[in-house]
Amino acid sequence: MRPQLIKQFVLSAFLITACAITCSAQQGKFKATDESLKQYQYPEWFRDAKFGIWAHWGPQAVPRQGDWYAKNMYVEGSRQNKYHVEHYGPPAKFGYKDIIPLWKAEKWDPEKLMALYKKAGAKYFVSMGTHHDNFFLWNSKVHRWNAVNMGPHKDVVGLWQKAAKGQGLRFGVSEHLAASFNWFQPSHGADKTGPMAGVPYDGADPQYQDLYHQKADSSDIKNWLSNNPAWQKEWLTSITELIDNYHPDLLYSDSGMPFGDVGRTMISHFYNTDMAKNGGKLDAVYNCKQPSEGKWAQDVERGVLDSISPFPWQTDTSIGDWFYRTGQKYKSADEVAQLLIDIVSKNGNLLLNVVQTPEGDLEPDVLAIVQGVADWTTANGEGIYGSRPWKIYGEGPSTVKANQQKGHFGGLSDTRGYQPTDVRFTTKGGNLYAYCMAAQTGDIKLTSLGKGSKYLDKQIAAVTMLGSKEKLTWTQQDDALVITKPASLPKWQVVGFKVEFKK
Repeated sequence: MRPQLIKQFVLSAFLITACAITCSAQQGKFKATDESLKQYQYPEWFRDAKFGIWAHWGPQAVPRQGDWYAKNMYVEGSRQNKYHVEHYGPPAKFGYKDIIPLWKAEKWDPEKLMALYKKAGAKYFVSMGTHHDNFFLWNSKVHRWNAVNMGPHKDVVGLWQKAAKGQGLRFGVSEHLAASFNWFQPSHGADKTGPMAGVPYDGADPQYQDLYHQKADSSDIKNWLSNNPAWQKEWLTSITELIDNYHPDLLYSDSGMPFGDVGRTMISHFYNTDMAKNGGKLDAVYNCKQPSEGKWAQDVERGVLDSISPFPWQTDTSIGDWFYRTGQKYKSADEVAQLLIDIVSKNGNLLLNVVQTPEGDLEPDVLAIVQGVADWTTANGEGIYGSRPWKIYGEGPSTVKANQQKGHFGGLSDTRGYQPTDVRFTTKGGNLYAYCMAAQTGDIKLTSLGKGSKYLDKQIAAVTMLGSKEKLTWTQQDDALVITKPASLPKWQVVGFKVEFKK
């Protein structure tokens, strides 16, 4: 069949399927309107979980050159383009389609990794579904460029899901497809200089248009999300297949809510099918990078909110680059712990990408970080899991707006220089938990817990250090609760204290 006929056939199939999805979405409790989506109630599992681990992983890890390789290899003169030309040849001859078969995932053991992530304290796990490279990690019938047909020849999403369920973890999938249509447009270009000047890259070849997409309209190409209705319907069909085949507990979009009413149709379908699966109970969580007004759980990339949110939310970040890069610097276990408690104190969850090699395993330094997180959550998880925000999220220098570092994608930076006087609070079961954010150099003074504090209406009965049997010396003064520096502090930076009150 000629490429143009294939294109028309696929487009017709997308349109028919999109109409069926729209009809289906209108049959359940949720309709494709903002008012209807505001009926959403956040499931307790998500509110209690607090910590998830993400496998932001796929063919772009193969060159070991970090993020956005599939796009930047076509950006003449970029670091990744220079690497690509040197190691694989010019993209007019060796394109991203030729990188995909090199992703074998031959050392990937999802069961072993999932057991490790559960030990680290994760309560949910999220698999990459598709990145902006338009390569699907699930067994797709609507798109031939998928991990069952090519690369590892495995249903990556399905195998991750099986492993997560085996460990009793909730399971989610991330979709980055909505931005793919314009993001991948450099693949349609050509070198402007050098021996290959003017020779089109392989993205311009009609036989690969289902991977690289059609050439975008010049007025649309600068947008993160395309205005092209056909592409919007293609996205809806693809993500609906993902929902219907795997029924994830969580679905993440790497954007604001995509495509207006098209996105609302997808969300309502996701919620309705989840309720049908669960006998009328809604357990699904949808994440996107847009304030929720109660319609979903807002996601903040590489940052945190600056106050307690009335709605549960999520930070997504990585211990390093999103995709594997040789020689990259990773967050320490202490930095992960600081980030986690900062987020939890503000009614949020942390979704942390643990960087995998292209082969699918973890390097020794990454394993050490995950083990460090496991040690910390084992000792300090009592005040994390199932907790809720207190009356204030914290105290100390890092709560002063003038001293707060802005993040790249909204909110505050996800890595900051905390000081020993920085504290974060949570509450659970009538108890208060106070986490000191940096190594203690002297006695611990919690000014929010003094006898004269406006936040307290009960007397303190006991103070203990999480993960320790040492008996503490403490006194509640008018202006602060003062805890004498413990004789033996744990090896980690963030130290948690449990404050119990008189009945």
